[in-house]
Amino acid sequence: MSDPIRILFLCSHNSASSQMAEGFALARKSKTLEFTSAGTDEPATINTFALRAMKEAGIDISGQKSKSLSNLNNKDFDIVITLCSKSADNCPILPGHPRQVDWNLPDPAGANGNEATVMAVFRKSRDEIKRLVDDLLDRGYIAALAEASQCTNLILDNITDGIIAHDLKRHIFFFNRAAERITGYQRSEILNRDCHEVFPGSFCGGKCTFCDGPVPPLTERQDELDVTTKDGERRRISVSTRVMTSAGGTKAGLLVFFRDVTIERDLARRAGRIQKFAGLVGQDENMLQVFDLIRDVAATNMPVLIQGESGTGKELVAAAIHNEGLRAGKPFIAVNCGALPESLLESELFGHVRGAFTGAIRDKMGRFELADGGTIFLDEIGDISPVMQVRLLRVLQEGRFERVGSEKTIQVDVRIISATNKNISVELASGRFRDDLYYRLSVVPISLPPLRERRNDIPLLAEHILEMVLEDIGRHGVTLSHEGLNVMMSYDWPGNVRELQNWIRFALVKCKDTVIRPEHFPPASRSPALAGTTGAHDHGFGRTGASPSAPASVITSEKQDLTTDSVRSALQNATGNKRQASRLLGVSRATLYRFLDKVGPID
Repeated sequence: MSDPIRILFLCSHNSASSQMAEGFALARKSKTLEFTSAGTDEPATINTFALRAMKEAGIDISGQKSKSLSNLNNKDFDIVITLCSKSADNCPILPGHPRQVDWNLPDPAGANGNEATVMAVFRKSRDEIKRLVDDLLDRGYIAALAEASQCTNLILDNITDGIIAHDLKRHIFFFNRAAERITGYQRSEILNRDCHEVFPGSFCGGKCTFCDGPVPPLTERQDELDVTTKDGERRRISVSTRVMTSAGGTKAGLLVFFRDVTIERDLARRAGRIQKFAGLVGQDENMLQVFDLIRDVAATNMPVLIQGESGTGKELVAAAIHNEGLRAGKPFIAVNCGALPESLLESELFGHVRGAFTGAIRDKMGRFELADGGTIFLDEIGDISPVMQVRLLRVLQEGRFERVGSEKTIQVDVRIISATNKNISVELASGRFRDDLYYRLSVVPISLPPLRERRNDIPLLAEHILEMVLEDIGRHGVTLSHEGLNVMMSYDWPGNVRELQNWIRFALVKCKDTVIRPEHFPPASRSPALAGTTGAHDHGFGRTGASPSAPASVITSEKQDLTTDSVRSALQNATGNKRQASRLLGVSRATLYRFLDKVGPID
């Protein structure tokens, strides 16, 4: 036997019209229909005139209870019938998105006059309600409405994309079959619940403006984010969101379409097609491993220590961890610990009270307070003094501290990500850095490769930076010459990506036409001491010259030993992809293109 069709009669206070409609419907004693009534506002006692009018019609409604829609245990209805215009306007979107029918009847409870006058109003309202209830039940309207609703749900349940819809209070009222499959949650577990309460870390990862603040604008938004399924598995999904509007144009809630792209992204990762992730650019295997680690650690609140030379993008990685994680949308506060003396750093991190020291003319919040609920990024952590190390250790252990000059303890909830360009092992061995602090900070270590160990990313990075700088300065149509790219590929990059950015900005000042050439680069590009063949830089991370595969990557002059056979073999192994072939040959794409221009097509 199929489930009965559930019908709700809705009015403002559930004291008169909706109670009479429920009374007439219940009197029909249907086995296939279930009826109830409720009010959009707080319920009131059933109106005595409604009781009398219904009793004259032979129906006793004194046993019915006044109910508020917000207090109903089960709000999953198939059809909602509003009795008055106020309830029609205030009817929320309910679980299952039931069909809504508006009768727009005058509310008899607002009648004025003597008893006879008011009773006449209630009799007229009662008779009209009975006529409408009879039509609803006898003319096939119920079956038609239910079938239309079932057809809609059938279509939506057979769409391969997951669909979630919630109202302006984030209460979910629609959750299709694909959404069940992707997330592992059943519809019965989801409907009428706040999306932030159902999904660990919230379904949106804190990235939608429904988390806090006003309702977002009507424009559609595209995102990729990680969600945790009911079984605890992390899945990558592509999400499209849009604000829904009612027939009258008012905002009604949020509609979310999403699909699982976990396998797709994994295949792209293995095929080397991933080039950008969370604001980071790179295609080198070392960077792809960093991308994977960011995804893994972003789903946790564990402390992260990022190690890498100056200019490798440590703050970008920290921001990516924050933005991809559970605290996205919350504060991300960065502090350069190496740029401040100990006295100022203490005040900067923990704040101070008025009069704590000369110049402390007012209370000041520290960075830890400002980051409460979010993430604090402690850059150049290896430069802090032993005293500051002790204070920081306490914050890591207890999440508590005092402002400078105060005895009041402040509790915060902050994720700590730190970074250093020093060899932390050397610092530990020398006693300059505490072991216990290191193990607290470095629960998850991330090591960023220097640019000279990911030379194959240089063309990609140069193109990306050039586009950003051109947009920033309002200039268009400037490209990088093959000769300029060759110089970049052969340079040793002691300043890493930051130095590459400076090169491009410098070149755009010098370049007056539309092609950047070697002569537009800074003088350092022509310094023999910094050529890529030296490999002589040591920043404390062990050997930081070219990696074992780097010599081939460094060779970028036109005199490279490229042969028709070697190029043919590389192109075959790369299935015709010239970018991949250049990587296999250990040369830049520009060099490969020039070779192909000279020798012509290779069969």
